[in-house]
Amino acid sequence: MLKTFRINVDGHPYTVTVEEVLDEHSLQSNMTTSLPNLVGSLPLPVMPQAIAPAPVAAPAPAAAPAAPAAAGSELAPLAGVVVAIEVKVGDAVQEGQRIAIIEAMKMKTEIFAKHSGKVTAVNVRVNDTVETGQALLAVG
Repeated sequence: MLKTFRINVDGHPYTVTVEEVLDEHSLQSNMTTSLPNLVGSLPLPVMPQAIAPAPVAAPAPAAAPAAPAAAGSELAPLAGVVVAIEVKVGDAVQEGQRIAIIEAMKMKTEIFAKHSGKVTAVNVRVNDTVETGQALLAVG
């Protein structure tokens, strides 16, 4: 079945008539009979070939486990940026008291003490980036 189309190439209008080909055999026979009329000859269409899967990279070695935090350490529950430290060395804290705020992905997370006692060390400052499990402060 012949179809006529109007196309525009680089600002020049063309009217073309194309024949609808329904199978590969018709396509190849039409190409071999009509292409010699053109200047030179065009190659037949290339049929896709199966592509071998990409090689799988070996898994990266596991990172060494972080050093265990000292007993009484208050740990960061997530990675982020420290936006507030609400205690200082020497302060008494109660279990459940808010001690810090960490921001991750524009969400602020309040950090509450898991231990009661006296703050013996503050290991981070405001604007520090922390990793999950990093000791924020020590309560003794």
